[in-house]
Amino acid sequence: MTEFRNARRSLTSVLTPIEKRVLLWMAVRLPRRVNSDHLTVLALTAMLLAGLSYWLARITNVGLVLAVAGLAISWFGDSLDGTLARVRRHQRPRYGFYVDHVVDAVGAVFLLGGLALSGYMSPLVALALLVAYLLLLVETFLATYTLGTFTMSYLKIGPTELRLLLAVGNLVLLVHPKAELFGRQYLLFDVGGVVAACGMTAVIVVSAAVHTRALYAAEPLPQTLIAE
Repeated sequence: MTEFRNARRSLTSVLTPIEKRVLLWMAVRLPRRVNSDHLTVLALTAMLLAGLSYWLARITNVGLVLAVAGLAISWFGDSLDGTLARVRRHQRPRYGFYVDHVVDAVGAVFLLGGLALSGYMSPLVALALLVAYLLLLVETFLATYTLGTFTMSYLKIGPTELRLLLAVGNLVLLVHPKAELFGRQYLLFDVGGVVAACGMTAVIVVSAAVHTRALYAAEPLPQTLIAE
C-alpha cells in the first residue's frame, strides 16, 4: 500500500478550545474496554435515533426532546472517538478518516430524513439542506486530498455548533413552531433550513474558488501551451 500522508486538521470553531479540554478529560477516564470503534458505532446509532425521534415528533412533542438526546449522544461518540484514539496512541489515519466521514454522511441522511417526516420541516427544504451538506463534504474531502488540509469548520461553525443550534431549535419548536416573515407565516425550521442551505452553498462556492486558485498556482499550465 502506498504511503499515506495525514492531512493537517484545521478546526477554528467557537467552542473548539473548551471542547478539546472536555474531550481530553473524558478520554483519559473512559474504561479501557471502550474503544474508538464503539464510539463511532454509538454516534451513527444516535443519529438514527435522532432521525426516528423527529419522525415521532409528528405524533408527540416528546420526539423533539428525544432528538436533543440523540444529538448529544451523537456528539459524544463522534467527537470523542478520534480523541480517544490519539490519547491511547491507537491512531489509524486511513481507517479513521474514511469510516468517520462515511458515518457523518449516513448520519446526515438519517437526521434530515427524519426532519422531512417530522412535519416541522418541508421535505423539499430538508432535501435541499441534505444536498448542500453532502456537496460541502465532497468539497472538503477533495480539498483535503489535494491540498493536505482538512477543514473542519467554516465561519467559526463546526459540527458541535451545528448540533447545538439544532438542539436549541428543537426546544424553541415546543413554543414557537412557526416564524412570521413579511406578513406570512412559515415553519421555523423551513426558515432555518433555507438559511443554512444558502450559507453552505455560499461556503462551497467561495471555498471552491479559493482552492481552485491555489491549485492552479501550484500547477500552472506550461508557458508554451499558454503561448499557443
